[in-house]
Amino acid sequence: MKIPFYKYHGAGNDFVIIDNRSGEYDMIKDPHTIAALCHRRFGIGADGFMLIELGGQVDFTMVYHNADGGLGSLCGNGGRCIVALAHRLGIAKLHTRFKASDGIHEAKIISGDYIELKMSPVTVINLYGDHAVLDTGSPHYVQIVDGLEHYPVFDHGSRIRYGADFRQGINVNFIEPKEDDLFIRTYERGVEDETWACGTGATASALAYVEMVKKYDLHSIHLHAKGGPLKVKFNRLGPGHFEDIWLCGGAQYIYEGNFLI
Repeated sequence: MKIPFYKYHGAGNDFVIIDNRSGEYDMIKDPHTIAALCHRRFGIGADGFMLIELGGQVDFTMVYHNADGGLGSLCGNGGRCIVALAHRLGIAKLHTRFKASDGIHEAKIISGDYIELKMSPVTVINLYGDHAVLDTGSPHYVQIVDGLEHYPVFDHGSRIRYGADFRQGINVNFIEPKEDDLFIRTYERGVEDETWACGTGATASALAYVEMVKKYDLHSIHLHAKGGPLKVKFNRLGPGHFEDIWLCGGAQYIYEGNFLI
């Protein structure tokens, strides 16, 4: 069978996306097939794989798989990219609502490929001295470091991700502040490597930074990932409690094609 796909990226975080509203491509959800498609050398290559499915009371449903083929939790950059494709296909208007693994999300197409995605509220941020742990739709560990450019992200990230404290695994973010902008590098669970950006990681890092350094007057933070800029907007209601959280940045179409299975 020939299956059409689209390739998008958000700040270098890249995805293969399929329009499966008809349900005719359900067989593609096999983890081995998805892992093969996401393979950088023997497949299309991607950090994640998504399907657009029927949404019922909302415009569509986002089904997300990690690059290893497993069903994933929320992917923030993936959410922005799937909104871009849904708009291209006429499924979503400039202001849309869709269902993801953690519930209903709003998104706004501001101009061109710049998309803002509303994230779920965060009510708990656990602080542990040099790091923080929180959930922004996916679980994240955030640590402030010096010398981020040369930091051993893979070695330290994989050690933390597979550590005894996180038996279900965790995404690991290392951040370096520069005048309240954050430079960020992330080791992603399910990719099992550093990615060029991570949307839920950027969100987690912005909120954790506010709590860790007590910058309670901030309402937005610019982040610089390897693949490009992101912005997180938020309102802090109290200790570890944030609402009206928006992940903002570009979501670019790369190409489209067909693969055979």
